[in-house]
Amino acid sequence: MSEPKIKFALIGCGYIGSRYINILSHHPQCELGALVDSDCKILSNYKNLTIPFFHSIENYFNSGLQSDAVVVATPNSTHASIAIASLEQNKHVLVEKPMALRRSDAELVIQTAKQRNKKAMVVLQNRFSPASIWLKEMVKSKQLGKIFFTEINCFWNRDERYYQKGSWHGKRETDGGSLFTQFSHFIDTIFWLFGEVKNIRSRFNNFNHQDTVEFEDTGSIQFELEQGGIGCLNFTTAIWDKSFESSLLIIGQNGTVKVSGQQMNRIDYCHVKNYHLPEKMLKLTDTGDNHANMIDYFIESIRRDGLTNTDEALQSVDIIERMYAGADQER
Repeated sequence: MSEPKIKFALIGCGYIGSRYINILSHHPQCELGALVDSDCKILSNYKNLTIPFFHSIENYFNSGLQSDAVVVATPNSTHASIAIASLEQNKHVLVEKPMALRRSDAELVIQTAKQRNKKAMVVLQNRFSPASIWLKEMVKSKQLGKIFFTEINCFWNRDERYYQKGSWHGKRETDGGSLFTQFSHFIDTIFWLFGEVKNIRSRFNNFNHQDTVEFEDTGSIQFELEQGGIGCLNFTTAIWDKSFESSLLIIGQNGTVKVSGQQMNRIDYCHVKNYHLPEKMLKLTDTGDNHANMIDYFIESIRRDGLTNTDEALQSVDIIERMYAGADQER
């Protein structure tokens, strides 16, 4: 006998929300039962869907319409408060990154989930790419030996096409900064692979977005790894016209590997002592979207009482806070 479908409400129907509409509408274990967004123009894009629309979470919660879980895909600054409100309504919660813009708010999400005995999870979809899974095993198995150095380079384009007038993007209070909005997945990857980072030193500047962004568009951050070795994260959103690179390089005692792509989906280089890269890994390309895998993981956690990832997502928020606090100059 098949298990009943898990009924979802989607809160936030913009660019990322549209991905969840597609995934949840076609997933065999899901039913999309409600859409919530304060922007009437956004909701008008989905008139062809026979799904109830609500213009606030209060209207949705007061409607009496039942759901098992919600996906939160709203502006960064609202993630924690909406997650907490949903948990207090006894819903399981899947939150887009970042979980919060402050560690204290992320801790409240975790605390509320435990109090309500509900699952809370953060979307960390890059962990599900085949190249990321391979990289995790290479580090975990000590195939690379001691880690000496890691470098993350994220050189992206975010111009007036992205930072549009009236958008929450680029505002310090609602966006939080480039590390939260653009590059938190890569910071999560650092923590996922190597654990805690320490002795952080950062430099930030806003070279090309003075009229559209209230924080940095470029930065370079140095740190030490918990288990030895050093690392750096170099990033910018000031690349002209189109994004250039997203990559992660690891230099270890026994070899060097490099993975690239915004989804960390492609292996660019592997030269490791006594190791031959499987042919199937050579054919990986930087395509695909791992959000569907994230939904599968969330469903499995609900059905089988599996582990959540909020404690790890909390660490990413903490690391980003410390990266900003470790700046040599004002943001």
